[in-house]
Amino acid sequence: MFPSVLPTYNRADVAFVRGEGAYLFAEDGKRYLDFGAGVAVNAFGHANPKLIAALSEQANRLWHTSNLYRVPGQESLAKKLVEHTFADTMFFTNSGAEACECAFKMARRYHYVSGHPERFHIITFTGAFHGRTLAGIAAGGQEKYLEGFGPKVQGFDQVAPNDLKALEAAITPATAALMIEPIQGEGGLQPMAPEFLRALRRICDAHGMLLIFDEIQCGVGRTGKFFAYEGLGVTPDIMCVAKGIGGGFPLGACLATAEAAKGMTPGTHGSTYGGNPLGMAVGNAAIDMVLAPGFLEHVQTVGSYMRQQLAGLIAEHPSVFEELRGQGLMLGLKMRVPNTDFVTAARKHGLLIIGAGDNVVRLLPPLIVTEDQVRDAIKLLSDAAAEFDTAKKTVAA
Repeated sequence: MFPSVLPTYNRADVAFVRGEGAYLFAEDGKRYLDFGAGVAVNAFGHANPKLIAALSEQANRLWHTSNLYRVPGQESLAKKLVEHTFADTMFFTNSGAEACECAFKMARRYHYVSGHPERFHIITFTGAFHGRTLAGIAAGGQEKYLEGFGPKVQGFDQVAPNDLKALEAAITPATAALMIEPIQGEGGLQPMAPEFLRALRRICDAHGMLLIFDEIQCGVGRTGKFFAYEGLGVTPDIMCVAKGIGGGFPLGACLATAEAAKGMTPGTHGSTYGGNPLGMAVGNAAIDMVLAPGFLEHVQTVGSYMRQQLAGLIAEHPSVFEELRGQGLMLGLKMRVPNTDFVTAARKHGLLIIGAGDNVVRLLPPLIVTEDQVRDAIKLLSDAAAEFDTAKKTVAA
């Protein structure tokens, strides 16, 4: 019998019924230390009291009105983001994929109203992930996501990151924009070289193109900066945001300069649920927490401590771990054993981590994680790694 839930996920056989801070509790009562955070979504931990209060208060007042009317929560959240980023304006969505879709349309529309409708191609970079819509998988360019869905959506071209010669060769009179993740998440925690990103800015300026950053996974405090671009010496024209911005509530946004957004006039884009009062209440509370004094400093401090501890873990288990990648509390371990097997072993020991491309496991704890919890996670990682060390010794014997 075909399952009632479409079987598009390879789910682990565990169901969680309660969360508290950095911990999840399964149906059988077992406690897990959550260093996946719902793929960098639960930035403030589970059942965060400030987010609960914001959502509950709003839920008792008003859930939905549609974007046919002003939504005060959108105005207040947009003002906070404008004041603390490069952006002049933004469109609120329900997800990162929708934020990317808005960015694609915005870049194309920009050139259309500038008198160049032929400029609709967007160059992206191998290893990228920009969502699961037809346009999103075309932008990512990965065959495993494209297979079986017909012709690839026109207008997306891929080149290797950090290869300026290949990039220059790929630019044509039809190129509208470059789009890149400052740190690839799904692609294996691959940080882009700052000098490469700065070169992208210069190339965009020289060719009259827009620069789009996808900060869906690396934004909202994850790297120790409010957004990753702040520490790179480069500013995009458009930025896609989601995940941590809602702290677990479905929320995303497409931020832009006034110039980049000039083509987005009434009727060019829309969303039934995007920017709804519930999402805006949670988003405002989440951004207030990130911008509160000491929050980002905490991420930087704990992130540095975690890097140090992980370096020791790699030295302790060199046959299991190859290298450490990432920044802040967006870290990854390149594995010498299958990452899927290691994720399963860690879960058995009570630690939740997430696989990524290039045989990497991601460590994405909530941003409120403590050094004590990091030490606990390192112990659990070491316990899981010992299984593979033992297996290797058994084979050798």
